[in-house]
Amino acid sequence: MDEFEQLLAGYRRFRDEDWSQQRARWAQLAEGQQPKTMVIACSDSRVDPTRIFDSSPGTLFVVRNIANLVPPFETTKGHHGVSAALEFAVTQLNVAEIVVLGHGACGGVAASLNHAFAGEPPGRGGFIADWVSLLDGPRDRIVAELGQGPEAVHALELECVKVSLANLRTFPCIPEREQAGTLRLRGAYFAIAEGILHLLDERSGTFAPARS
Repeated sequence: MDEFEQLLAGYRRFRDEDWSQQRARWAQLAEGQQPKTMVIACSDSRVDPTRIFDSSPGTLFVVRNIANLVPPFETTKGHHGVSAALEFAVTQLNVAEIVVLGHGACGGVAASLNHAFAGEPPGRGGFIADWVSLLDGPRDRIVAELGQGPEAVHALELECVKVSLANLRTFPCIPEREQAGTLRLRGAYFAIAEGILHLLDERSGTFAPARS
């Protein structure tokens, strides 16, 4: 069975099980969505927010990209995919929570740390290099302190979550809703090998395991 046939086999299981068991839910979702939580996660195939949080259809508004990064607010013309999704979630869906979900063994973070695609043209790594340059500030500090080993990778994975949270707050719609108490930002980190979710305490800047 090739890869696409495996997808179709999964679709058939979905139709026979999940869809059949939740037909009322899917009928309701056909009329529209009202998710209360946005998750900004990595595109990594091992870190699926709907699996990690065991969420029902229609409950999470998910954006995934390399290294779960959020760019700072910009008004230049262009195709701002993450910014558009964020704007839609906050101003149109009125989500109450935004979770930035980092993870272990992140290839995008590793590419930032070792400048894997530096100097490459677009289409051959240049897009990746430009995107992960959002981490250049903390990257340089961490390399100066820890070098480029596993400890540095882990430190930058955690810092990546904080960078995205800080960039979220450059969007005018975010702080005004935080101050009004209608929106809360959260940082999280999923350790793949252990299957443990860690939550960020923004006051102390530290991550601790969530209660299982």
